[in-house]
Amino acid sequence: MHRSKLSRSILLALGLVSAGGAIAADAGTAGTSSSGNAAAPTQLDAMLVTGTRASNRTQFETLAPVDVFTKQDIQSVDSTDLKDVLAQLVPSFVVQRLPMADGQVFVRPATLRGLSPDQTLVLVNGRRFHRSALLGNRGAQAADLAQIPTSAIKRIEVLRDGASAQYGSDAIAGVINIILEDGPGTEITAGYSQYAQGDGASRDFSARTGWALGDYGSLALFAESSNSDATSRTRQRPDAIAFQAAHPELDVPNPVQRWGQPELESRRVGFNLKANASDTLELYAFGLYSHSDGVSDFNWRNPDTTTGAYRTTSIFPGWNLRSLYPVGFSPQYGNTQNDLQLVAGLRGEITPKLRWDLSASYGRNAIDYSLDNSINASLGPDSPTSFDLGRLTQTEKNANADFNYEWDVAALSKPVNVAFGAEFRQETYQVRAGDPASYAVGRGAAAGLEANSNGAPGFSASQAGQWSQRSKAAYVDMEVPLGERWSIGAAGRYEDFSSFGSTVDGKLSARYAITPDVALRGTLSTGFRAPTPAQLNTTSTTQGLDTRTLQIFTSGRLSPSDPLAQLLGAKPLTPEESRTASLGLTWRTDLGLSGSVDVYRITLSDRFSQSASFAIPAGTPNPLGYTSVNYFTNDFDTTTTGVDVVGNYLRDLGAGRMTLTLAYNYNQTRVDNGSTSVATNETQRVLFEDRLPEHKGSFTGSWDVGAWSLMARVRYYGKWTDSTGNATGDIYQQFGAMTFLDLAVGYRINEHHSLRVGADNVFDRYPDEATFQASRGLIYSRNAPYDTDGANVYAHYRLSF
Repeated sequence: MHRSKLSRSILLALGLVSAGGAIAADAGTAGTSSSGNAAAPTQLDAMLVTGTRASNRTQFETLAPVDVFTKQDIQSVDSTDLKDVLAQLVPSFVVQRLPMADGQVFVRPATLRGLSPDQTLVLVNGRRFHRSALLGNRGAQAADLAQIPTSAIKRIEVLRDGASAQYGSDAIAGVINIILEDGPGTEITAGYSQYAQGDGASRDFSARTGWALGDYGSLALFAESSNSDATSRTRQRPDAIAFQAAHPELDVPNPVQRWGQPELESRRVGFNLKANASDTLELYAFGLYSHSDGVSDFNWRNPDTTTGAYRTTSIFPGWNLRSLYPVGFSPQYGNTQNDLQLVAGLRGEITPKLRWDLSASYGRNAIDYSLDNSINASLGPDSPTSFDLGRLTQTEKNANADFNYEWDVAALSKPVNVAFGAEFRQETYQVRAGDPASYAVGRGAAAGLEANSNGAPGFSASQAGQWSQRSKAAYVDMEVPLGERWSIGAAGRYEDFSSFGSTVDGKLSARYAITPDVALRGTLSTGFRAPTPAQLNTTSTTQGLDTRTLQIFTSGRLSPSDPLAQLLGAKPLTPEESRTASLGLTWRTDLGLSGSVDVYRITLSDRFSQSASFAIPAGTPNPLGYTSVNYFTNDFDTTTTGVDVVGNYLRDLGAGRMTLTLAYNYNQTRVDNGSTSVATNETQRVLFEDRLPEHKGSFTGSWDVGAWSLMARVRYYGKWTDSTGNATGDIYQQFGAMTFLDLAVGYRINEHHSLRVGADNVFDRYPDEATFQASRGLIYSRNAPYDTDGANVYAHYRLSF
């Protein structure tokens, strides 16, 4: 058997099937309608493997909706951050910038269908991609897509359906499957971009090369670097203006703090290997490594009002923080990340009908935090001004055994596809303590001087530790062709976790072809998301600024097993449970017009969140100076309803080729009951129901003619609601709909050289100003679901050979 036969029988049918799914069959096109007439190619004709383990499914034939984005689609977006790319391509995918939001400045939360970031499963070449070490807003711990180099991606497949029965924990909103490049050739790209206001310059470089190893496999290598300057969309704070007026002898910076994107440097490398060990045995392996360093501002400390830091006391005679920071200080928050993913496996066939795949993977994300331009006031003159805050590390190990059998049934014209297998996974979370000075309670605390590094207390020795969770799973997945019109599917998965026990989930799917080019499809499924070791065991401390009092407040988030948390009502965490139903219509025509409409309903119970904040009970030791504390809890139930509309039109136009794509999503989430209901916690209800637009869409047109390529994209975001995030007494503001226009022009100089120039947000549009945040110097809401930095102009040069 030669390479081509192995690829057809093993790679396409088995792909890179994991215990959660299948992946990595080469994409192709099929432009023939089942009626026998030659149909014009459409974007629904691409072969895919996400959401199905059958070897011959096209996007049009799937039992659930799957989006496929090619390398050209990815390159049409000016960003090396995969989250930004998906935000422009996937209508129900939203990512926030979140300036000055601690670790979320660097690991930005991204949501699919308005659900929690960790309710979307991320795969690379069909293997589960590990989580970030950061616990984000409301405790979500999701995979960080920004760690995956965009220049290494061959295509992306997005399954928009509940898939826990196929893929395991987290696949409630859907699955994002990143397929890496594996073909021969070399491509080198250099890019530069800058915002119209003259800041935020980004210098990007990427290189990819690949070789065909004769008839024995392939090897691809990739490297990528990005250096981004900070942006600032800031006005001087009113209290800083008043401070300058009261102290004319001082030179107060304007602004005293910066709201915008962080300064960030990133380096990413990787490889993708396939090698034939024999005619029926293939070895495969791939790896990704990323390193990044970033710095962001924190809130300004006013010497006249920040009494916890600027207080004078006889404990430290002659010491006054004004001598060090006479005009106040804005702590500088640093983030260093190292991310690694390694996968290796063997796959082959026992018979032409029965194939197998054995694999193991290792993933690790480590985040080191630092704080400069700060102080631990309780230490007085002995305090450093720079602190190591500690390290968070998430480590995951997976082992998979997968089998795929094409079962010939006499009564059926096509084989029944039966997949089954098992998975073992271990997650470990580790917290390393920071410098003792970053969490020390010095002797000045007795006189009211604030303890800990001011801005972000370090992880203390009592918070440090290591915790693990193990899980074992078994699954079966069947797809049955019942004739020319009907196809049905069923999947079941049993999973047992060392922390809380077992869960069983199932999925039923069906597709009915009304005509060869029009079909109905629908699914019913249950799903789950298991709490992680970090959510089960860790504690954290954050500081914020109250927009009314302009006082710094300190919040503590306790482990559910913490005695104080249990005293306040904490209970052991259990999995989030989901039920999903979807119904869709998909079509294609001989005229190049294709599309789909899918409606869905997702009910979630025992959703994970942070509890309400509680004051520290009288007489309870409070060495960290908490203003309030909360804890993680299974808090409430929600119902999400929505519709996805996707349409594509391809046709010849003049001497060129035109492509039009419409993508629209309506998504509404409502709180059904629980402690976040309107009667008990208005803030949490508003955040879950209205913090993201219910309407999001885009319309993209491209025209390739000769050496030229033209692209125009209109992006639309509906209205949404923001809140101040105050310690008490939140203030709300509704922001109206926004529309952005992006334009780009590409020119192929010759076979090897090409240029592309363009601009995102061509008309330099900004949303309404965040009036309730003006006291912070912030102009535009930091929680916006789109970039608020204005027009961005870019140019790319690409060398291919």
